[in-house]
This record gives sequence, structure tokens and C-alpha cells, in this order.
Amino acid sequence: MLKIVSARDYDDMSRKAANIISAQVILKPDTVLGLATGSTPIGAYHQLIDWYKKGDVDFSQVRTYNLDEYRGLSHDDPQSYHYFMRDNFFDHINIDLNNTHVPDGANPDAEAACAEYDKMVADAGYPDLQLLGIGNNGHIGFNEPDDHFSKGTHCVDLTESTIKANSRLFEREEDVPRQAYTMGVQTIMLARRIVLVVSGENKAKTVREAFFGPVTPRVPASILQLHTDVSIVADEAALSLCTDLL
Repeated sequence: MLKIVSARDYDDMSRKAANIISAQVILKPDTVLGLATGSTPIGAYHQLIDWYKKGDVDFSQVRTYNLDEYRGLSHDDPQSYHYFMRDNFFDHINIDLNNTHVPDGANPDAEAACAEYDKMVADAGYPDLQLLGIGNNGHIGFNEPDDHFSKGTHCVDLTESTIKANSRLFEREEDVPRQAYTMGVQTIMLARRIVLVVSGENKAKTVREAFFGPVTPRVPASILQLHTDVSIVADEAALSLCTDLL
């Protein structure tokens, strides 16, 4: 069941997504959260930090599992997603860092790193709530367009469009890692609830294709149409090509 939650702008989208996440944590204090990186979720993280500081939400029992990590970056590399999560979220709330998990990009043995992460996520019982963003090409996590949907955590070669999109976060495009470890589509679909955040006119075509077009691995996010509990929290710009369908 796919629900569209419409927001005015990025800040409104961030607030609405944070509302859903905080409600989940309040109702189930030992919630397992699946978390995403990239620029879109940052506003939701900052809103959750604000509510934590006001005493409205408590993360002390929460466990988290991130979707992905660049291969070859150490945990303290400022471009790593380990660092990103601490900088944008974990260091500002009362979560136990031992309860936070990100694929081990520093482990060069892809098979071992991915198998270990799959086991951790499975042992946790899979996320109660999985937060997602969506790439310009429809990717979720780093699951790029393909001729099949992926299963467990695996090593991916990043597409040129993803490298280009992520280069804004690096000094030079050639500094962007070419590979990443990512949770597979099947693992993402095992979350009990999914919240996807999307903002901006540049994502409008992707939103229409992913959520109102055919289910195809060429648009990985389209698989979410088959999940039983998905909320797409999107601002007006991201929904601008879907007004005839809403």
C-alpha cells in the first residue's frame, strides 16, 4: 500500500518524515531503524535532533542499520557514511553508538563484509521502519538500474550518473569512490514499514516513473509499489509531474 504524503517544501517534507520516525520510536522505544544518507534526509535528522533536545523523543534503546557505505573508505574518513551519520545525527542524540551499524567499507573483502552485514540485519529482525531517499535514476540504497532486483548486501559499481550526483560532496569528481556496499532490494523490502523522502523538481520525472509506472528493475524504487506499508513524503516540486494522478 503506497501512501503519498504531500509537503509544501523541503522543510515541511523533513518535518513530516521526522514526525513518522519519532512516532515509531515513541510507540516502540527499542525500534530497529533502517537509515539513509545523502542530502535529502538531513533535514529530517536535524528535526529529530531538535525534538530530542526538547525531551520529546528518546533514542537510548534504538538500533540502526544504514543502507550503504563506500568501499575503501575508513570509518573516520569525512566522506564516509559512518562519519556522515555521526556528524548529522548520532553525535547529537542519546543513541548508543554500539547500536549503530553501517556496512564496513574499510573491509576490502567484499564477500565477507556483505555477508557479515546481512547476518547483522537478519539477527536484528529487519527494520521496523526503513528510511529511504531516491536517486535521479531511481536507485534506492546504491541499487542501480539493472535487469534484475538484487537480494542481500552486495558490492556495486556505481553508475556515472550516481558518481556525478555525489561529486558535489567531494572536492573533485575523481575522488568519488567507484564502488559501494549496499543492502539489497530484497532486504529493504523486508522492513515492516518504509518512508521515502524526496524533494525538488529534478526528481519529479523519477517520482512519476517509480511510483506510477511499471514495476521494473530499470527503476529500482518501483519495487516499493509491491510493499504493504510505504509512505512517500514528497514536496510539491517532486510531485509536480504527478498532479494528474493524485
